[in-house]
Amino acid sequence: MLKFEQPLELSGAPGSPYTRKMLALLRYRRLQYRLLPNMRNPQVDATRYRQRPQPRVPLLPTFYGRDEAGNEQAACDSTPLIRALESSFSGRAVVPDHPALAFIDYLLEDYADEWLTKAMFHYRWTYAPDIEKAGQMLPRWGNITGSEEEIARQSEAIRQRQISRLRYVGSNEENLPTLESSFIRFVALLDKHLTQQPFLLGCRPSACDFAIYGQLTCLALFDPTPQALILQRAPRLYAWTEVLEDLSGYELKEGDWFAAEGLPETLEALLGEVGRIYAPYLLANGSAVEARAETVELELEGQRWRQQPFPYQAKCLAMIRAAYEDLVPEHRALIDGVLGRTGLVKLVT
Repeated sequence: MLKFEQPLELSGAPGSPYTRKMLALLRYRRLQYRLLPNMRNPQVDATRYRQRPQPRVPLLPTFYGRDEAGNEQAACDSTPLIRALESSFSGRAVVPDHPALAFIDYLLEDYADEWLTKAMFHYRWTYAPDIEKAGQMLPRWGNITGSEEEIARQSEAIRQRQISRLRYVGSNEENLPTLESSFIRFVALLDKHLTQQPFLLGCRPSACDFAIYGQLTCLALFDPTPQALILQRAPRLYAWTEVLEDLSGYELKEGDWFAAEGLPETLEALLGEVGRIYAPYLLANGSAVEARAETVELELEGQRWRQQPFPYQAKCLAMIRAAYEDLVPEHRALIDGVLGRTGLVKLVT
């Protein structure tokens, strides 16, 4: 595990939902940080920033820490990074202190990072207004002084690259009804939950809140098509996303998190959506990866879902199962009923 010191150093980009996820989390935890530009961007002035190590898989955000030997290393997987920061810095934790509730938090964070992001990528690179806006803004975020001719070339390259990647998240004509109906249900369920509690797991934010927030910075605040949907159906989510951006002044009280023994119906309903749509996909993807199949095929909501296997999400399934196995029997017993009622038990059995 890498060691981190304040101020934390990370590189990222304004349009990255995972960068936004981690920045909001750092602000809430009141951890000092320095946000560097995307160090892989060729437009970055190499004379202004020192050379830094590259992660094995280049993703954003990239955090820089030191290994046991004191060598600088790069890491960019937000979920384990959050747990590493929990170990490195005390106070204002985002992982619930009760292990059973922490497992629920983990499930919801994984759903946001791995399924809700499918909706984000789908809307951005499927509909003309969204493609146009992203094509205009993404190159400018990394090249403010670029000429219109240069921006146009970069914009076209980004459009072609990202649209070609839709197949990796399962965005295609066949899957469109399932993907969009899932997102609409999620919007309604989260909106209803937020009428009862300000955050997913009670009166203080958890890792899953910041994961959902990260995706909603695109879906609610930036991309025209899902933004219009949210403003029409659940404007509360637009407001919630803006509130989550900076919770550095939010003060905590004892008992802010739910008790693991009795989760509210609105939260169980959200978990039911995860069990309804994400769990069967995750299992099918895991089987396809294990079999080295060329395609993941399954029935979701009565319709055929087809996409390329995603090896990292097979790893996500393994990590969910490992997290469940780490629970002592007493803690498992507290949530087994919830997992059974919401269709999530299939992920851990």
